Amino acid sequence: MATEPRSTTPAPTLRRTRQLETYRRASRTLPGGTNSNFRAWGEQTIYIDRGQGGTVWDLDGNEYIDLRMGYGPVILGHADARVDDYVNDHMRMGVSFSLTSEDEVRAMELVAELTGWVEMARMTVSGTEATMHAMRVARAYTGRNKIVKFEGQYHGVHDYALISVTPDDMSELGDADNPVRLAWGRGIPEAVADTIIPARYNNIELLRQLFEREGHDIAAVIVEPVLGNAQGIMPQPGFHAAMRALTEEFGILLIFDEVKTGFRFARGGAAEYFGIRPDLATFAKAMGNGYPAAAFGGRREVMSVLPDKVSHGGTYAGNRVAAAAAVKTLSIIRDTNALETIHATGRRVQDGLREVLNPTGLPYVFTGHPSMFGIMFTEQAPTEYRDWAKSDHELYDAVAFGMHARGAMPEPDSREPWFICEAHAQGDTVDRVVSIFEESLNAALEARARGEVAEHAQGAQAHEAAG
Repeated sequence: MATEPRSTTPAPTLRRTRQLETYRRASRTLPGGTNSNFRAWGEQTIYIDRGQGGTVWDLDGNEYIDLRMGYGPVILGHADARVDDYVNDHMRMGVSFSLTSEDEVRAMELVAELTGWVEMARMTVSGTEATMHAMRVARAYTGRNKIVKFEGQYHGVHDYALISVTPDDMSELGDADNPVRLAWGRGIPEAVADTIIPARYNNIELLRQLFEREGHDIAAVIVEPVLGNAQGIMPQPGFHAAMRALTEEFGILLIFDEVKTGFRFARGGAAEYFGIRPDLATFAKAMGNGYPAAAFGGRREVMSVLPDKVSHGGTYAGNRVAAAAAVKTLSIIRDTNALETIHATGRRVQDGLREVLNPTGLPYVFTGHPSMFGIMFTEQAPTEYRDWAKSDHELYDAVAFGMHARGAMPEPDSREPWFICEAHAQGDTVDRVVSIFEESLNAALEARARGEVAEHAQGAQAHEAAG
């Protein structure tokens, strides 16, 4: 039984004058006032001014400890001088030639070196492009048509990825033993959706049944090694190894989507962390510390369908800005203790949150990895996306939204994890995050006791609806 929440001081009122003006101005030319559905929070939309280290400031001068870090790419910190100086020096030699620079070569050499298993790779501009091309390569290599993806996993915004991603109502996903292909939004042709087969994360028996039924036409399984779109739900012990063995048994390729986990869980990403060698992988986010760098790569034999048999290109693929950012960021990850610092900082934050949560009696679990973790208010550790519906995500969203007013910014949607960067280790950042969380939790519990949680979480719910 949870204890009574301690009385807490009211949250300060955020200044919103310039941002409301900007929202109204932007809404005339940008649908939703932003360049991404995920940023469209109605009149609560945040318009950013600048960032430094682990902190950001909006247009009205409100300051936040950033726990979103651009959904994960900023692994070192905003405006990291080591990366920015290197990029600035290189971009002054010209940015885009539709010719290959040495930085592109070096960046992919570093991907191969750090992962230890990628033999060939190519750059793209976004994680969406990387997963799209990895799927195409898998189809070309195997001569098969279908791709298996897991419910709740996010692989970008191309048509082949937007199947069974983020419903709030789990009944929309269909029967547990026979999930439906649920397209996320309009405009996705049924013929495209029919090439994607949804599966249940962490359920190897159902995956075997699926392979036995349709394996003759399955080119690949694409998987986020942790379910990043549900606070980083971890695999059950042995799940990835069993899936690796199963894909080999049926001649199906295994694609690790490491857009979030790559160069974050370990220098070699989640493949190193879990001890798995997939056939293909996709990378983005942390490889460029916020610059638009991404890549896909894998075994030489599989990647050798390029360049003669499979189409891949892009005017900005491997542009000098992205390539230079990847070279410097990956070099820092290789040559310094940045990852060790990030992991230790994440553990310190979790330890502090435990000290706050344990006395309340609230049921909770940490999901994910210290560098990318969630807090799920639930009795039982989740194993798949459908378990998210059983958690108290209304309370989480209220807490997260309340943290904004107090000076820290997690995503106000309980599906998104907190991202830790190297700069969060500086000063009293960890203590401030914990204190802000405690104040926000107490306020949310007080509001719940008064029957006002829904109102307290209004901004978060508006964000979820937009997303």
